Amino acid sequence: MNAVWLMLIGFITFAFGWFVYSRLYSSKVLELDDNFVTPAHEYRDNVDFVPANKFVLWGHHFTAIAGAAPIVGPAIAVQWGWLPAFLWVVIGTVAFAGIHDMSALWASVKNEGKSIGTICTRFVGNKVGQLFMVVIFLVLLMVNGAFGVIIAKESVEHTSTIIPAWGAVVIALLMGQAMYRFKMKLVPVTIVAVIALYVLVPIGVAFPVSLPDSFFGLNQDSQWVVLLYIYAGIASILPVWALLQPRDYVNGIQLFVGLILLYASIIIVHPSISAPSIIPAVTDNPGGWQMVIPVLFITVACGAISGFHGIVSSGTTSKQVNKMQDVRFVGYLGSMGEGSLALATIIACVAGLSLVNADLNLDSWADLYKGGTASFVSGGGAIIFEGLGIPQGASSTLLSLMVILFAATTMDAGIRLQRYIIQEWGDMYDISFLRGKGVATIVAVATSFAISMNGVSDGQVAIWPLFGATNQLLASLTLMVTAVILLKSNKFSGSLIVLIPMSFILIMSFWGAIIKLGDYYMAENYLLTVLNAIVIIVTLLVVLSSLKVISKVLADRKTSA
Repeated sequence: MNAVWLMLIGFITFAFGWFVYSRLYSSKVLELDDNFVTPAHEYRDNVDFVPANKFVLWGHHFTAIAGAAPIVGPAIAVQWGWLPAFLWVVIGTVAFAGIHDMSALWASVKNEGKSIGTICTRFVGNKVGQLFMVVIFLVLLMVNGAFGVIIAKESVEHTSTIIPAWGAVVIALLMGQAMYRFKMKLVPVTIVAVIALYVLVPIGVAFPVSLPDSFFGLNQDSQWVVLLYIYAGIASILPVWALLQPRDYVNGIQLFVGLILLYASIIIVHPSISAPSIIPAVTDNPGGWQMVIPVLFITVACGAISGFHGIVSSGTTSKQVNKMQDVRFVGYLGSMGEGSLALATIIACVAGLSLVNADLNLDSWADLYKGGTASFVSGGGAIIFEGLGIPQGASSTLLSLMVILFAATTMDAGIRLQRYIIQEWGDMYDISFLRGKGVATIVAVATSFAISMNGVSDGQVAIWPLFGATNQLLASLTLMVTAVILLKSNKFSGSLIVLIPMSFILIMSFWGAIIKLGDYYMAENYLLTVLNAIVIIVTLLVVLSSLKVISKVLADRKTSA
């Protein structure tokens, strides 16, 4: 089968989602009104609350939610063949992710830019909200921990990315000063920033950077983890305009360029899909045979639907929304961008790798479970080389740089969001020392750093299914809270657009979490076993409490009728 067909079907479906489905939901259900004063204006402090240009905010939001997950997840999911991953990414993006992200952003903007956990407290109950925030904190912990490992491994394996990756930080700092301090126009600043970033790519290829094999007993991976968390801690306390916004915006442009190169190459090369369409079950060590249902739905954690998106939407993004109509542009179109990246990853893995190795067989596709980002970088690099003639080394560097920059921006936002939650706990339980940025940041960095250091050897693979299950459970809980808000606003028919995907992903992710609980226990990984059990118990309590509230709302409506 020609891979171009996958691209066309995916894009047509995404177009329907943007032009029809999202417009219907935003106008008829959410009723977005630009007369509403957003928190960015009402609570403006030029640190966290800052009105942003919707294109800049889209770049920040998109790169913050994307990270490496829409690359890692689909690259792992093709172990079941290309069809299940393709269907889940395309349908999930339109009917699940877009609705989830836009709803979470809308709910937060309507509620003073509060986190989804605080909103849960307000609409479902205080105790339930506290439990909800525990799930959020665990997701952030796993996101930061896993991405710290991913960045470290990419930095060791692709040393040509170091100069452009860290140079992007300097470019973002200068861009922030140019836009907000010197009031320079966005377009010329963008052009200069993007050109500067791409100038650094050949420099990085010419001058690769490696750390010592051992430094104070730390191997290269561990050294990079230390450096990453020093950076992430500093970045998380800077004003969002100084680094986070411009960095994410430039990375968004860089991803856009990367996707254009990849999709243009696909059109030119017309690569054939050499992978099987479906493999019902594969061997996963540890864990034995894993069926495509339900594990697929916790493997593709981002690129179809992700609870982490709700955290970002209600954490940093909602505090920067300029007008209410921007909620649709930033929230839904952000998920479209991530879906496009996930679709490109699937094509790179199932068509691009055949250009690298024509002798792939069924066992080789199962091995992609271990490949992760490497499968995307090598397969995508091969397609770009065949299509546009860009040398394989430069093509792979561009794609590896994309992975590193995305994962790093997610860590930037993730540490900041962890700090927000810790500070909220300080307010909630009257713990004065947790209210300050310094202590809260240290706690956030220390806990995530511990997870990353534990996973430097092989924890990245071990924690991924737990991250996926927890992430999807959080997404279902976010949709459930949104449904409660809509029902309390007498939008009963509109709530079905939220309740249907919520029910599906809740069942799949809860089922998957229970399966992984047994897998971790059998593998004697007791840390992940305990974390998994906590997630299951807390989720069950939140779901039961939310269903009680929904039942009461429906009963009151029946009585009043």
